[in-house]
Formats: sequence, C-alpha cells, structure tokens
Amino acid sequence: MTASQTPTTAEELRGAGLRVTAARVALLETVRHGDHLDVEEIATGVRDRVGHISLQAVYEALHALTAAGLVRRIEPAGSAARFEGRVGDNHHHVICRSCGVVADVDCAVGEAPCMTASDDHGFSIDEAEVIYWGLCLDCSTARSS
Repeated sequence: MTASQTPTTAEELRGAGLRVTAARVALLETVRHGDHLDVEEIATGVRDRVGHISLQAVYEALHALTAAGLVRRIEPAGSAARFEGRVGDNHHHVICRSCGVVADVDCAVGEAPCMTASDDHGFSIDEAEVIYWGLCLDCSTARSS
C-alpha cells in the first residue's frame, strides 16, 4: 500500500489489532455511512450487508471497535447510546430535544477550545465532550405553526 492509498476497512481492523470478520467490516462501514446510529439501527445495517447477526454480537463488536478507537460512542442524557465513525478530533454535538436528531458541531475556536477547565481538580484532561441541546429546524418550525 502506498502512502496515498486509503486503507481498506479490513486493513484498519488489522492495524488496530482486531480480527477481521465480515460482521466487523459490515459494522464499521455501517457506522461510518450512518448518522449517529443506535445499536438497533447498526444491527439492521449489518444484517442488510451480511445476513443474521445477534444483538449481542453487535454489542461486542461495538465495544471492541470503540476500545480500538475506530468508533466513537456518545451517550446523550435520556437517550440510547449512539455511535459514529468520526474519531480522533475534538468535535461536539447538537441534539434536538423533540425528535432526537444529532448533528456534529466542530470546535468553536482554535485547537480543542474546551480543553482548559476552570479547575482540573488534578486531572490530566485529554478530551472534552460538549452537547448543545435545542430544537432542529423541522421541530422548531412545527412548534411555531
């Protein structure tokens, strides 16, 4: 593989020290082509690609992919965990209080703006998670009608 080639999903799994299976490839590709999917949505996407897979197998694969840094898990308050393929940066999320749609929000200013806490309590901070809550355009429009 040359430096300009994008690694395949299988190569990424191997590079992360994970065993390559059809289910893991399908799962990682489902997450990356989805939009902040929950476990049920991911399971449906994997089943569409490779046939039957148990929900337990999806949970186990998500755990392995998250631990390897290939997938990011977000857990909005009062909502099921969601997974995304955008990893390795310090982006945040905006979530609609009405319909639950989730969208990425790039950092507001400069490099990792939320990384300097007013009081770090002795922690070595390496990540910040910010969630903005509100109403999406569709829900906002529906409320004002």
